[in-house]
Amino acid sequence: MPLPQFPTPEQARDELIGIVTSLSYVTGTELRLASGQTSSYYFNMKPTMLDARGAFLIGLLILDRIEPMQVSLVGGLEMGAVPLATAVAAVSAAKGEPVSAFFVRKQAKDHGTQSLIEGLAKDETMEQRRVVILEDVTTTGGSALKAVETVRAAGAEVAAVITVLDRQEGAGAVFTKAGVPFHALMTKADIVGAA
Repeated sequence: MPLPQFPTPEQARDELIGIVTSLSYVTGTELRLASGQTSSYYFNMKPTMLDARGAFLIGLLILDRIEPMQVSLVGGLEMGAVPLATAVAAVSAAKGEPVSAFFVRKQAKDHGTQSLIEGLAKDETMEQRRVVILEDVTTTGGSALKAVETVRAAGAEVAAVITVLDRQEGAGAVFTKAGVPFHALMTKADIVGAA
């Protein structure tokens, strides 16, 4: 079965910016962010991440970024990273370059495996795994940093943090201090400046 045609990274990014602007950019009302800060604009990335084309483009762009990193897993903190990691896993399989997904719970359940890290097969661990942490929107970096700390404590090496959108409010410095490369598929300037 032949592989489908994929857009170039530049085409995919331009199209994704349009989808984010259309589906996920909210302005005009003061809203509280996960960081605790308030803002007159907000990026609700869930409609884009759960849109068929949006998910495909996100998966394609993240896969393009991680290709030279030689990672075996992608994931991040629930809830935002779950559709991102799933998109990457699905697109990677379609391209014949499978990368599996995981997610980090904010709190372990009191039943079942009681694990903070979900998605690994019954005999798998994070020990000596090279992973990328994903996030939908990054403001201060606190949420992704929690995922970084959790997977490091489980024995993984974090190759990078990749966010769909960087609000450009200090996260880069946080990840530099933590010794983790930080990449954004787009920044708020790509949307706010163009909208």
